[in-house]
Parts: sequence; structure tokens; C-alpha cells
Amino acid sequence: MKHFPTLLSHEIRMLLVSPATYFAATLFLAFMGLIFSQILDQYSGAAQDTSPAYVFFHLFWLPVCVMVPLLTMKCFAEERRLGTIETLLTTPVTTTEVVLGKFGAAYLLYLALWATTGGFFYILHKFSADPRFLDPGPLVGGYVFVAVSGLFFVAIGVFASSLTRNQSVAAVLACVMLGMLILGGSVLSTSAWLEQDMFQPVKTGLEYARVFTHRDDFTRGIIDTRQLLFYLSGTVVTLIFSILGVEAKLLHA
Repeated sequence: MKHFPTLLSHEIRMLLVSPATYFAATLFLAFMGLIFSQILDQYSGAAQDTSPAYVFFHLFWLPVCVMVPLLTMKCFAEERRLGTIETLLTTPVTTTEVVLGKFGAAYLLYLALWATTGGFFYILHKFSADPRFLDPGPLVGGYVFVAVSGLFFVAIGVFASSLTRNQSVAAVLACVMLGMLILGGSVLSTSAWLEQDMFQPVKTGLEYARVFTHRDDFTRGIIDTRQLLFYLSGTVVTLIFSILGVEAKLLHA
């Protein structure tokens, strides 16, 4: 892994010069700013039962399904289209280092974009001077959830990019897989046919993987090690599939 820091810094520079990065950042900040302004409208009209931070993270999945594909679609799809991935892997670097370098750069940028939304709460604190608007539990829990779940989400985007040489196809694949992970589990776990006894193990597994339940727990200050294990193990497995996908494509090139 001695080449990992060099690859990581290179990938960060490549992301920073990519128009898709700035397009994703603009869409993300515009959408999150709109959500925050709507929250302020609600709180200015009447007192609410939940803190602004809890409502703010409620719609996290919408920007994730757009931002992550835009940040990761170029990782391998563009390299394969230009034929530079073969050249890169002839140098003294391993496929694992390359995959981890691209994943690390996309994840750091993902965290940086979410970190900028902290400015919304700073402005709220600065001008409202009301500590009730900044309940630290939902605020810290929400950002911890974003950081932990983001590992898995970004890994899915990298994996989608390893499957094709077309950036648009990679973005659509990532969006579909993220939608299935975030929304699919919640929809299936409430299906009537899963109430039958023979499907109880399936129902239990789907409830364990419900991302919305994880978000609610984190924003209430509940850190469940099973949920941490879900995201960490999912990240590791997805990155292994990404490595295998890149090597398989090279063998059949």
C-alpha cells in the first residue's frame, strides 16, 4: 500500500478539475439549502416537535442518489474508455491500491460536501440565538450517520463505475443500486406477503438492512454496532467486487 497516498492525492486532483464534481456540488448545496429554508419557514410559523437537524437529515437519500453517481461515475468508466487503466496497472501499483485510491478520493469529497452544510446550522445559531434550534443529539447523530453510511454508498458508486466504460451508464447503475438499497429494503419489509411465518427470516433480514431505521436511530443518538457492521462489511464486500470487476475486465480486454 506504499503507493496509496500518491494515488489518493492524484485522484483528489482529478476530481477537483472535473466539471461533474462542481455540477454535483452545486446541485447538492442548492437542494440542501432549499430543504433548510423550508425547515426555517416551518419553525417560524409554529413550534415543532422535532429539532431542525432531525428534519434536515430526513431527506438525505435524495441528494445521495444524485451526488454519489456524479462523483464516482468517472472512476473506472472514463479510464477504461480512454484505455488508461491498462497503462496505469502496468506501473508498480496493484488493483487494490487503485480501487482504494479512487474510493478514498470520492469519499473525502463526499464528506467535504456534507461538511459545508454545517454552515447552515452555524448561520441559524448566529442569528436565532436560541439553543433549542441546535439540539446536539440529532445534529451530531445525523452527521455520524452520513459519514458511516457514505462509506457504503460511495463504494457502490465505485463498483458501478467498474462495470462499464460509459460514464452515463455507470451513473444510472449507481443510482439504481443506491435506490434499491435505500428504498427497496423499506418497501419490501412492509409487504403483506412477508407476514407469513415461512418468510420471517427474510423479513428480519430486510428490517436489519432498513437504511431509514438506521437514520432514525442515529439522529436519536442511538449507535447500534450491528448497523455499523452492516455499513462496514457492505463497504468491504463492495470494494472487493470492484477489484474483481476491474481485473475481470482487464483479462477480457
